[in-house]
Amino acid sequence: MTEPLVLGIETSCDETGVGVVRGHTLLADALASSVDEHARFGGVVPEVASRAHLEAIVPTMERALKEAGVTLGDIDAIAVTAGPGLAGALLVGVAAAKGYALAAEKPIYGVNHLAAHVAVDTLEHGPLPEPAIALLVSGGHSSLLEVDDLATGVTPLGATIDDAAGEAFDKVARLLGMPFPGGPPIDRAAREGDPAAIPFPRGLTAPKDLAAHRFDFSFSGLKTAVARWVEARERLGEPVPVADVAASFQEAVCDVLVSKAVDACRERGIGTLVIGGGVAANSRLRALAEERGARHGIAVRAPRPRLCTDNGAMVAALGAHLVARGVAPSRLDLPADSAMPLTIVSV
Repeated sequence: MTEPLVLGIETSCDETGVGVVRGHTLLADALASSVDEHARFGGVVPEVASRAHLEAIVPTMERALKEAGVTLGDIDAIAVTAGPGLAGALLVGVAAAKGYALAAEKPIYGVNHLAAHVAVDTLEHGPLPEPAIALLVSGGHSSLLEVDDLATGVTPLGATIDDAAGEAFDKVARLLGMPFPGGPPIDRAAREGDPAAIPFPRGLTAPKDLAAHRFDFSFSGLKTAVARWVEARERLGEPVPVADVAASFQEAVCDVLVSKAVDACRERGIGTLVIGGGVAANSRLRALAEERGARHGIAVRAPRPRLCTDNGAMVAALGAHLVARGVAPSRLDLPADSAMPLTIVSV
């Protein structure tokens, strides 16, 4: 059987992505970002994101098809992010996917954005060993999952109970006078700093917390600790060592993420850890995961940084997996679900 040729559409937040995948081979990954329009607000503005998707979806689609060297008629199926995400932004992508699917008489798959972040790794490293543990870290989500069968469902093991990791990066970056989004500038600044300079707290790692929140995450207290430390220096009229603050903050986040992910692998007896989401592009997170994974005999997989952030390729990858596994397509009246739970891979 010929590997399925699938087109994926992603509009859950501020990136308009269209990808084309044949099986596990990436043919096109076209992207239009509205991040610069949100930067002056210090975060994503839903209405601005939705308008940007409306303006970008058609030209991004045309670029992806041209890059892949195919026409819409060649496509076997269309996959689209149906949730979770910003409601208005999701509606743009879902409506566009329905229009293209109806016009070209193609089946449509409404898929889970977070499951797609796991599936995109197959474009780099081939089929995912099942079961595997997935660590998903982004601006809105910090989750640990057990992936037994990506086509039918995943088992949530833990999640953030307040600020997600990416959100904490954005807020600390703003505190240090860095641009939005905060992940890349903190990563760059941290390379010049000392990660042991400031003993910032590691949330939900104390014995009393582990009993109830072994695989959960909390970064609100860390964000507050950084703010208080910086404010104390400023009150004394002392310069703030930005590189050391960035490095120490980043180390605290990555230490918690990797510790809990490795613990989940060992507790479940699973030898593969997949890291996905925008924060998975962080150089220290990747290095620390590799280091601790090697120590415990755990294979660590992470896609290249461009595929960690939101993109259409990841949606196409999950769609191709669903088609190959014989999963029934979605109804044409599929809804956009801004709060889609992780237990639902496709609707």
